Amino acid sequence: MTSERPLGAVIYPAAERNKSFILQCLQQYITLQSGFGVGGQPPMFLEVASGTGQHISHFAPHFPHVTFQPTEYDLGLLSSIDAFRNHLKISNMKKAARLDVTTSPDTWLDGGISQSSVDYMYNANMIHISPWACTEGLFKGASYILKPGGYLFMYGPFAVDSKITPESNVSFDRSLRSQNEEWGLRDLTRELEPLASGLGLTLVRSHDLPANNKFLAWMKQRFFYFVKRI
Repeated sequence: MTSERPLGAVIYPAAERNKSFILQCLQQYITLQSGFGVGGQPPMFLEVASGTGQHISHFAPHFPHVTFQPTEYDLGLLSSIDAFRNHLKISNMKKAARLDVTTSPDTWLDGGISQSSVDYMYNANMIHISPWACTEGLFKGASYILKPGGYLFMYGPFAVDSKITPESNVSFDRSLRSQNEEWGLRDLTRELEPLASGLGLTLVRSHDLPANNKFLAWMKQRFFYFVKRI
């Protein structure tokens, strides 16, 4: 990325610091060979909660054969995402779209994503600053839109087996809960893995990254079929 700030873009220092480490993890899972995804189309990478667009605009040029779709709930950030896309002239990155992760996944992008059609899904730093319904929506969406063998990638701080480390993350969790009782670090083993298992997703690997964060790679089981419950 150029050092020049794109006109209309928002830049978060933390996103600048961690994007290269996350990319290194993605490169272990996303094939670098050109190829085609479901239905003869290029592989699809959907980012949920793209924020400013710093992450996806950094990732996309490294995988030119993959189509990247940024999404965001906050309407005010859509222009920032598109500012990065336009400034960097990223041909394999689509225009940002609004997405409410708590809605039924068959309505995402106005129903433009069919079941079992997405190769990769990515979400960073959302679930600890949103209600649990957003975490449920993220996993339900992954279960619906990912093709068998597809990946859900997640990045952020997590508790593990009811323990939060180090002390800085303990303080962070306490601060989040003081701001909103529905926020807080989610427990990987006691909350996320049971939720994922019931939706046909298995944790393949947890990577420890700088600043006490983790990169999680979940795979959709090859014989799981999402059934929408009314």
